[in-house]
Amino acid sequence: MNAPRVGAMAVGLRSDRGFKYVIILPAVFILLFIGIFPLVYTLVASVQNITMLEEDTSFHGLLHYRHLFEDVRLWESIGHTLLITGIALPIELGLGLLMAFLFVEKLPGRPVFVALLVLPTLIAPVVAGATWRLLFDHRYGPINQVLGWIAGEPVPILWVIKPAYVYPAIFIAEVWQWTPFMFLLLLAALSNVDKSLTEAAEIDGASPLTVFRRIILPAIWPVMAIALLIRGLDLIRIFDVVWALTQGGPGTMTETLSIYTYIQGFRQFETSYTGAIAFVVIVVLTLVVIWLLRRMEIHR
Repeated sequence: MNAPRVGAMAVGLRSDRGFKYVIILPAVFILLFIGIFPLVYTLVASVQNITMLEEDTSFHGLLHYRHLFEDVRLWESIGHTLLITGIALPIELGLGLLMAFLFVEKLPGRPVFVALLVLPTLIAPVVAGATWRLLFDHRYGPINQVLGWIAGEPVPILWVIKPAYVYPAIFIAEVWQWTPFMFLLLLAALSNVDKSLTEAAEIDGASPLTVFRRIILPAIWPVMAIALLIRGLDLIRIFDVVWALTQGGPGTMTETLSIYTYIQGFRQFETSYTGAIAFVVIVVLTLVVIWLLRRMEIHR
C-alpha cells in the first residue's frame, strides 16, 4: 500500500521540478539571446570589413584587431578613461565614507538629509552633464559669477574649453553625481557594524584610526568592494557626462574609450573596427571582473 504512494510522490516531485524548469526556460532563453546575440554579432562583424563606403562581409581575419595596437588615438582614449577612473573613484569613495560616518548616528532630520543627498544619482547623466555645462558657462554661468564676487573682479574661466580646466570640470560633475551612491551603500554597511566591538576597543584605549582599520574596515569591506567594482566599471564606460560637457574636446583631450568607440561607429561608420574594439573591451572587462570576484572571495 505504501510503496505505490511513495512512488507516486517521487514522480510528482520530479514532475514539479521539471515544471519549474519549463516555466523559467523561456525567460532564460530570452536573457541569453539578449546577452549573447549582440556579442556574437559583434565578433562576426569584427572579422569582416563593414564601413560607410562598403559592406564586405567576407572573412578578413584579425585585420582590425591588429589595427588596435597601432591606433594611437585609441590608446590615448584608454589613458583618458583610466585617468578619470583613477582620480574620480578614490574621491567618491573618500567623500562617500566621510558622509556615511557623519550620518551613521541618529541626527535630527536625518532621513530628509539623506534623501536630499541621494537626489543627484536620480538625474540622468547626460542631463547632469548638460546642466553642469550651463553652470560652467564662462559668460552666463553662475560659477564664474560667484568666483567673480569672491575675487572682486570678473573671472572668465573657460571651464569646458581651456585644457587646464576641462578635467576639473569633469571631476566636479562626476563626483557630484555619484558620491551619493557610494555614501548610500557605505551608510548601510556602517549601520550594520557591531557597536559593542567598537566601544570595547575604545575602552581598551584604541585610537580612532586603529578602530577603523581593525574593526570597521573589515566589517564594511564586502560592501565597499562591491561599490568600488560597480563604480569602477561605470567609470570605465563613462560617456554621458563627458559628452555633454566637452564632447571629448578640446580636440581629443577628454575623449574617453566610450566616446572614441561611439565616434568610430556612429560618426565614421567603421562598423567592423568598432566591433573589434567593443569585443576586446568586453573580453578584458569580463576577465578583470572574474579575477576581482575571485580575489574578493579569497579575502572574505
